[in-house]
Amino acid sequence: MTSRSDLRPGETAIALPAETQAGIFFIGRIRTPWPDRLACPRQGRLDGPECRIEVAAPWDAALDGIEAFELIEVLYWLHESRRDILRQSPKTDGTTRGAFALRSPVRPNPIATQLVRLVRREGNVLVVRGLDCIDGTPLVDLKPDSCAYTPLAPAKAGAGEG
Repeated sequence: MTSRSDLRPGETAIALPAETQAGIFFIGRIRTPWPDRLACPRQGRLDGPECRIEVAAPWDAALDGIEAFELIEVLYWLHESRRDILRQSPKTDGTTRGAFALRSPVRPNPIATQLVRLVRREGNVLVVRGLDCIDGTPLVDLKPDSCAYTPLAPAKAGAGEG
């Protein structure tokens, strides 16, 4: 798509609401080798190029202990994405589906998640592999891989008695 009015056959767009209902603090920026959407890969790969996640002050203090995790979930804001298309027709297959049935960056709230491999920490910067966003993308949040926090099954009544 090259302009706001470009829609593929079967796609539908809406007028966006006049105001938002929540606020997000961008806690940093992501630095990648890709200057625009055309150069950016469709999906990140854990063996992809090194990228830098720059966490701004005062949020950088929240990085303490992150080195203990190999995999980190990165949440970021797709700041150049359209937000008004409800039904999309991906160019790869030509079928039309709702935005919530696709992994497209075009969505009402363009928040992306990507699991990345932590290569190293350099102060307020995380060097990672696996991103799929353009250079300068706003950072929303970071979380250790959820598998590292899988809760243990509760003990069964009577277990260990006897």
